[in-house]
Amino acid sequence: MTLAWWRLELLSLPELEESLIWKLNALGIPRVAVRHRPEQPEQRQLVAWLPASDWPDSERRQLEQALAPLADTFGLSLPPIAWEQQDDEDWSLSWKQHWEADPVGQRLLILPAWLDLPPEHADRLVIRMDPGSAFGTGSHPTTRLCLEAIEALAEDHGGSAKPDLGPIRVADLGCGSGILGIAALLQGASSVAAADTDSLAVRATRDNAVVSGFADRLSVELGSVERLAELLEGRPADLLLCNILAPVIEALCPAFETVLAPDGLGLLSGLLVDQAPRLQQALAEQGWSAELSAQQSQWGLMTIRRA
Repeated sequence: MTLAWWRLELLSLPELEESLIWKLNALGIPRVAVRHRPEQPEQRQLVAWLPASDWPDSERRQLEQALAPLADTFGLSLPPIAWEQQDDEDWSLSWKQHWEADPVGQRLLILPAWLDLPPEHADRLVIRMDPGSAFGTGSHPTTRLCLEAIEALAEDHGGSAKPDLGPIRVADLGCGSGILGIAALLQGASSVAAADTDSLAVRATRDNAVVSGFADRLSVELGSVERLAELLEGRPADLLLCNILAPVIEALCPAFETVLAPDGLGLLSGLLVDQAPRLQQALAEQGWSAELSAQQSQWGLMTIRRA
């Protein structure tokens, strides 16, 4: 008997995307993708695949009810959910066909591991990935803001002719797919220590480090800021990358001094622009000067230094 799958599709609103991916993973649905064409990054569709035998009609209705409150948090309505059935031999192929080479900024290219490098992008730095269940495929504005900020730092340090971060140590808190740490390594960082509370993210980061050729320079463990501090062995990093939700950043910031050196720089994303004032105040109380340095749509990127 051929295994069948339900394919869930809905419009991925910027405010909801990260929360939807988290919620689906929390509900045991790891086969998730966000698809968009590189020339239309704002038009994203969230797609998830569920074994049909485990998700009869009643279970699918309960899933929709479980997702609806995520939209309520932002004063929105959950976009309509479409359900279609697929045979087992089709789902993995249909998942992969939605991914394309995706240029970011002036020099980076996110390239699914199964695709060849397009000749028109031969001069870019290639982040090879096997996109899967972990958040951070490059499609979300918060991820792109971080990637562009890392690129800008490399230009500031090495110059536009030969951008280079220099041999800095990087800490990636809430690493997701590992995409940010890999981008830093491609641009000259000497090492990356990463941590995530999701075991799927830890596995994805390890796999992507191997695919990108950085398995020896990127270490990742399951855990939060305390585990990241242990990985750094008492020597806080020069650059902190943190692309997670604003309330989580606020809860974790009292421990930032254990993972970011006094003269270091932090790039914080995952926050909505209107959440910035509260987060700036929380960071100031911990001795950090925070500036909202970039934004895309409703999402912002915050740069922090020691006050």
